[in-house]
Amino acid sequence: MSVEAPPRPAAPAPPPGPSVGRRLGGLLLRWWRRLTAMRTAIVLLFLLALAAVPGSLLPQRSLSQNNVNQYFADHPELAPVLDRLYLFDVFSSPWFAAVYLLLFVSLIGCVVPRAAEHARALRTPPPAAPRNLLRLPDSGRLAAPSDPGAALDVVEEELRVRRFRVVRRDGARGPELSAEKGYLKETGNLVFHLSLLALLLGLAGGKLWGYEGSILVTEGQGFCNSFQQYDTYSAGPLVDSGDLNALCVDLDQFTAEYEDNLTAASFTADIRYGAPAGEERSRTIGVNDPLRLDGDRVYVTGHGFSPTFTVTVPDGTTFTDVTVPFLPTDQGTMASEGALKLPDLPGQEDQLALEGFLAPTGLVQGGVLTSIDPRPLAPQVALIAYSGYIGLDSGLPQSVYSIDQSQIERGRLTEVGSANLSVGESFDLPDGTRITFSGVKEFAALQYSHDPGQLWVLGASIVLLGGLLGMLLLRRERVFARAEAAGDGGGTVLTLAALTRGGGEGGSRFEALSDDLRDALAAAPPARTAPEPEVPPRD
Repeated sequence: MSVEAPPRPAAPAPPPGPSVGRRLGGLLLRWWRRLTAMRTAIVLLFLLALAAVPGSLLPQRSLSQNNVNQYFADHPELAPVLDRLYLFDVFSSPWFAAVYLLLFVSLIGCVVPRAAEHARALRTPPPAAPRNLLRLPDSGRLAAPSDPGAALDVVEEELRVRRFRVVRRDGARGPELSAEKGYLKETGNLVFHLSLLALLLGLAGGKLWGYEGSILVTEGQGFCNSFQQYDTYSAGPLVDSGDLNALCVDLDQFTAEYEDNLTAASFTADIRYGAPAGEERSRTIGVNDPLRLDGDRVYVTGHGFSPTFTVTVPDGTTFTDVTVPFLPTDQGTMASEGALKLPDLPGQEDQLALEGFLAPTGLVQGGVLTSIDPRPLAPQVALIAYSGYIGLDSGLPQSVYSIDQSQIERGRLTEVGSANLSVGESFDLPDGTRITFSGVKEFAALQYSHDPGQLWVLGASIVLLGGLLGMLLLRRERVFARAEAAGDGGGTVLTLAALTRGGGEGGSRFEALSDDLRDALAAAPPARTAPEPEVPPRD
């Protein structure tokens, strides 16, 4: 008779592996922990400082488009490569914004949990004394004539005078004491990082809601705060043209003073400012002394000369005080170049353009005009006159300070005359037009800036320095004391120990504390000895 074997139990199913969602969540958690680590914040802060280096070494479009154009002219092969890397727009580049945002997120994720932990630590009493106090770096024993409780009273009083937070406990070996101070060191650390976060917020707000514009203003002229009037301008993405403050500025006089070696000593501009159709006020501003108005600032960033011409056309019409700024090409002698464009002269079919070189103190050598002094002692200009089509209505942008050379190359502009002129001299063109050099005026390069986050940044910087001082100068200290009765039945053996973080003076501070305690314990009243019990006499 055959016996059937019992069926084998089925093997247990393998445990299910982690789902895709759990794996993704764990990956994101590890990435977040790495991003919010203090080491990552320090690395990002270093990268941000490193990324700002090209912005200080290379010209930036937001500050001077002319300097950027000059860099392209001097380095025609390198400049396009740098431009593709946003090195002429460092602070508005995508890679700078990425580092900035990562640093911002890292600081938030790092500082907020530490602030909550520090708030809990402020409410937590000092920890209990370790079992073996003599193993701590700074430790020792003191003998006291008083009993253990009175000895700890002396220690507690001395520590409270030193602004320690003290807690008494009953330990297994006798009464003990724990004291701690220096929480302001961690507070300074948190204040430093929180103010750094506020500083980044202020800078970001200034970029989002701020704007600035640059313009060359000749003496006797002015401008109003409008993007259409600026030579170059930059504005944050949240700025609209209607948000600009209504302010107009007129330049009355510009004064440049020079040292004996002809280096510039000071630049000052006498201006009048006020709202359109409103009351005007006068003020003198300089390079380091801007006009400040409710977050708006007007700076003097440079200067130059604007030659003045008188143009008389054949029908007798005369245009006086025709002035145009010439841009300096040599800061040592203020030799300048520029152009004057006259597209609509009455009775003239062709347009007129003058390309010139200005020497504030001119000297002709071998028929070539040069400048030998930055002061306008003997102004002269070298002019080349062109007649034809200037190309202002072609739809293509062109600089107001130079003539479009492509129009000359195509033959649309033809040279019709040239001359070197001193003040008061003239020269005539073939069609009878007379050009007279009337003199020079000075112009000031003014920059109008609006930064709503500047006060926020200033306050955050001050608080940041305060937190940094607290973090560097303060130290975290813990002191433990345990009192045990002496073995001979009189007095107390006091065991002291200390831990110091954030300073190299822990040993000397512990010695000073021990000396003060030794003197205080010696002056304390001795312990009372219990009277011996009387023995009744035997019968």
